[in-house]
Amino acid sequence: MKPRTTARLYWTLTILFCLMMLANGVTSLMLEKTGQEVLRQLGYPMYIMTITGVAKILGALALLQNKYRTLKEWAFAGFTIDFIGAAASIAFSGMGAAATLPALVMQAVLFGLYFLWKRYLATAKPTPETVEASRMRVAAAA
Repeated sequence: MKPRTTARLYWTLTILFCLMMLANGVTSLMLEKTGQEVLRQLGYPMYIMTITGVAKILGALALLQNKYRTLKEWAFAGFTIDFIGAAASIAFSGMGAAATLPALVMQAVLFGLYFLWKRYLATAKPTPETVEASRMRVAAAA
């Protein structure tokens, strides 16, 4: 895949993913009725909606920025924990294997995004900041 194609695909999918997570985070903060029903079925307290809503909004914003790579890595990790936790909670609550599919599909999309991000970074032109960071790592290792 050409670097330009990788960049376009990465940013298109990232923006779509982040829009979905922002929408989900906002509806969680609004304590939407369907979300409350699902949490009751799973046996979780309602305040979890507020916590996960804020986390999803912050995670989406972290994925959209390109300056702090560690923050982006943590956002990917947070979404992974969220989706795996959602799938496990649904499976263990007896809602059936088919009900876990949305969370597992979103996890697969997230893995794809992570792969594309790594490819995007590998093909990106070095900036003065990354060149200086590389020099500092080499100097620290010596």
